[in-house]
Amino acid sequence: MIRVENLTYTYPGASSPAVAGTSFSVCPGEIFGLLGPSGAGKSTTQRVLTRQNRRFLGTVEVLSKPLDRWDHSFYEHIGVGFELPNHYVKLTGRENLAFFASLYDGPTRDIDDLLERVGLAGAADERVAEYSKGMKMRLNFVRALINDPMVLFLDEPTAGLDPVNASVLKDMIRAERVRGRTILLTTHNMADVEELCDRVGFLVAGEMRVIDAPQELKARYGRRSVRVEYVDASGPVATVEFPLDGLGRNPAFIRLLEERQVRSIHSQEAGLNEVFRHVTGVGLTGGTE
Repeated sequence: MIRVENLTYTYPGASSPAVAGTSFSVCPGEIFGLLGPSGAGKSTTQRVLTRQNRRFLGTVEVLSKPLDRWDHSFYEHIGVGFELPNHYVKLTGRENLAFFASLYDGPTRDIDDLLERVGLAGAADERVAEYSKGMKMRLNFVRALINDPMVLFLDEPTAGLDPVNASVLKDMIRAERVRGRTILLTTHNMADVEELCDRVGFLVAGEMRVIDAPQELKARYGRRSVRVEYVDASGPVATVEFPLDGLGRNPAFIRLLEERQVRSIHSQEAGLNEVFRHVTGVGLTGGTE
């Protein structure tokens, strides 16, 4: 659904490219996380893929067609939800969706159903100026779905949402994948990445550093061991770590399971925050490690 080969993009007047020789692909029905620190080239890549930045070098295809062969009909097939909502605040939520639906030639999704699914049915006829940030984010999300796109570009879709509403949006994103839609997700929320993404790619200084499934990356950058928490004979909780290789033949591990009250067993794979730090050299809170 998306194929990028040797993409290079340099902004006018810039001394170096924002994206330099980047390559990746996204399969039909896949959620692909485009990750990296601020300034890595993620937004530039999204702008190229959505035909906002057109003077690029390399090969970029969306829906099996090179971008330069698409006309305005391209926008009938994609949906875009960026982090900063952009609504007509004097219109109601329903009027906003109705207006954007009117811009498409093809069929659009049921407005009331979309509003209901994100918990905005009760505020459908309120002006968006009265919406909270979370309500605007939810409206922004369903606006990206209004034309029933085959490819979705989402930037921080759960930003500003409470856990309940964030879960609703993530369920809807997974439902779009089940329907065969392809999703390119950009976010700094590694919990969202772990829950949603089939594969992720890390951009660093405009170059694609690594691409793999989240679980593979966590195993690669973690320790091959398990940490066992148990109740010691004297009463307090104790912990011990065992190498993962040959664990079933480790007498000390077997004896601990047989003789102690085990509270928890955790593999010592890296979290995605740690993977992010290892791959990019930058912490998620900013700053070079």
